[in-house]
Amino acid sequence: MASFRSECVAEILWELKKIDKLATFSEIAGRAGFKAGVDGKTLATCIETIKKDWPHLQWWRAVPDDCDFKRESDHVRTLEEAGIEFAASRGRKTVVTFANPESVLYTWETLGVEAAS
Repeated sequence: MASFRSECVAEILWELKKIDKLATFSEIAGRAGFKAGVDGKTLATCIETIKKDWPHLQWWRAVPDDCDFKRESDHVRTLEEAGIEFAASRGRKTVVTFANPESVLYTWETLGVEAAS
């Protein structure tokens, strides 16, 4: 059974699909109203639930905060199939990162309230 957090994350993944973007674990968790957890473990648990309960959702739109991936992972294969380009991560042969992160990552900007002068 899906948790409330997983339902919120599922809605955010749907938003990301509509705008054809990816977002980091911390961005998604923050948008959903919770913290991603140490190394994104809380968000990763939500993603596993979504993969099981809602396989049609594009779970792969949620990416680790450091944007580093194991070269031979399902996540990288799925992102490559979606047209995302990768580059070698500095000094790590088995790790890749986004070639152009600014073109694929989305952030929700919080509008600040200006202080009265």
